[in-house]
Amino acid sequence: MSVVIIGGHDRMVCQYKEICKQYKCKAKVFTQMTAKLSDQIGEPDLVILFTNTVSHKMVRCAVVEAERKNAEIVRSHTSSKSALNDILKTYA
Repeated sequence: MSVVIIGGHDRMVCQYKEICKQYKCKAKVFTQMTAKLSDQIGEPDLVILFTNTVSHKMVRCAVVEAERKNAEIVRSHTSSKSALNDILKTYA
């Protein structure tokens, strides 16, 4: 399963990837808006939006791409490790 995480904290990127690896998921993490974010997202099975730490522009871009590629979208107001664990328990 491939997962794209939008938002979160820069210092948590390695921990997010490690948690995804425990659930046998490939993960891409975008904490900052990059040029051509829509091209970098790829074709994930699950898009996780940490809405507390992300810009509206990034959310719109991620949602449009996820809908275009029929990916599941999950929104979480917190960007903690336990929030990511709960999401992956449900979807992975």
